[in-house]
Amino acid sequence: MNSPASGTARTLVAGVGNIFLGDDGFGVETLRRLAREELPPSVELVDVGVRGVHLAYQLLDGWDTLVLVDVTARGGEPGTLYLIDAATPGEPASGEGPAPLDGHRMTPDTVLALLGTLCAGTGAAPPRRILVVGCEPDCLDEGIGLSPRVAAAVPGAVRMVTELVRQEAAV
Repeated sequence: MNSPASGTARTLVAGVGNIFLGDDGFGVETLRRLAREELPPSVELVDVGVRGVHLAYQLLDGWDTLVLVDVTARGGEPGTLYLIDAATPGEPASGEGPAPLDGHRMTPDTVLALLGTLCAGTGAAPPRRILVVGCEPDCLDEGIGLSPRVAAAVPGAVRMVTELVRQEAAV
């Protein structure tokens, strides 16, 4: 994995998901493929998997931008890619109130809520920009491997993330 350079805007790209639940492994697979790309030295890749609490604590280390890569059910066709700016009101949508703090079932919304609490308690600053590169899932049943349409979306997600981190590094 890449190690961020000091003195520059730092970007953390986090692959989120459970590889044992079909398309939920999208974020982890995309991150695996991103590791082959030539990325700016200010970018760090982290395979979070289902360790949302770990991600929240890692974000206390002073990141300028967070890019979460995960499945995102928004009602589109399976394999549809989304770029969501978490600073936009209602994005990503939760609407169900606070989720329980279960370290193995934390959604990105829950991680970001926990991050807000941790920052308030420690005086740390959250990332100034939080983006989600999401993919509409087809199948979240138990089993290893992405469905064909979600697997076909991975190269597009890699391109999307690569472009985002290069833009962030140029700022």
